[in-house]
Amino acid sequence: MPDPSVPATMRASVLLEQGVIEMQERPVPVAGPGEVLVRVASVGVCGSDVHYYRHGRIGDAVVDAPLVLGHEVSGTVVDVGPGVPETRVGERVAIDPQVPCRRCRHCLSGRFNLCREMRFYATPPVNGAFADYVTAPADFAHPVPGTMTDEAAALLEPLSVGLWSIHKAAIGPGDQVLVAGAGPIGAMVAQAARAAGAADVVVTDLVASRRERITSLGATRALHPVEDADAVAALEADSFVECSGATPALLQGLRAVRPGGTVVLVGMGADEATLPTAYLAAMEISLTGVFRYVDTWPRGIALAQAGMVELDALVTHRYPLEEVEAALDADSDPQCMKAVVQVS
Repeated sequence: MPDPSVPATMRASVLLEQGVIEMQERPVPVAGPGEVLVRVASVGVCGSDVHYYRHGRIGDAVVDAPLVLGHEVSGTVVDVGPGVPETRVGERVAIDPQVPCRRCRHCLSGRFNLCREMRFYATPPVNGAFADYVTAPADFAHPVPGTMTDEAAALLEPLSVGLWSIHKAAIGPGDQVLVAGAGPIGAMVAQAARAAGAADVVVTDLVASRRERITSLGATRALHPVEDADAVAALEADSFVECSGATPALLQGLRAVRPGGTVVLVGMGADEATLPTAYLAAMEISLTGVFRYVDTWPRGIALAQAGMVELDALVTHRYPLEEVEAALDADSDPQCMKAVVQVS
């Protein structure tokens, strides 16, 4: 039976316009066919949330109407729509925030992350999860074990970025991997690479505190990209995963990859950059990108259960739903690794 405690209205933290957040009361959404209604527990703050908040857009995605941010979500199923068994009520879940069309060539070939009709939490005009309740496709609401905290369950989303990144990088046992950026995504990539068997994971970052922290989160070594430039240049990494979004880091990493290696673009940086195409061609370096993920939650849950990745340790700052604006500004603290909004 549906949870009788579900109210008619809920709190929602809404981005009204660039830099303006307002707490509103909104109707609780209703689970449609094949969907579940989830009482939100924890929501991680992503760089894309911060970008929408500060700049009002990411590329062609423009915030031109009030928008609820937040897409790294965990919670509890409190109601189900038609076609979903009521036995799911009460399940703790982590939500894959994608809603693909399931009909296009990309969906049917297993690459639903590239669906042209994708509806993704907190990407205009689709509302996200800085609210008390959200709906989600039942098969994209993944049950999590009782040993996993709500915060860790929410961070399965950024872990999924890391898992998809190392999949695209074709990282395997014994590989050497270079990662630019020791923030949350860099840490997820480093942990995913080690879980895939990488023997040496070298992470570069300008910030000393991040370099110090990353060695406990998957990195075997942490280097300063300028002060240790010679050491970076001497690498012959099998793969380079760019997570910083900084063009200098991208150009440095391209030349630290062995001939025949792979470069994966993850970080949000400049819309365009000038690349050494003759060098990439002569070295037969494969250059690819990452756009979200495909079927990564089961792997992430399994790795977390096996103790092969650490999620809770990334959380440094916590805020209630009423303080989403402060959560979005948490990165101004140099000690901030990951901010989480605790909704319930």
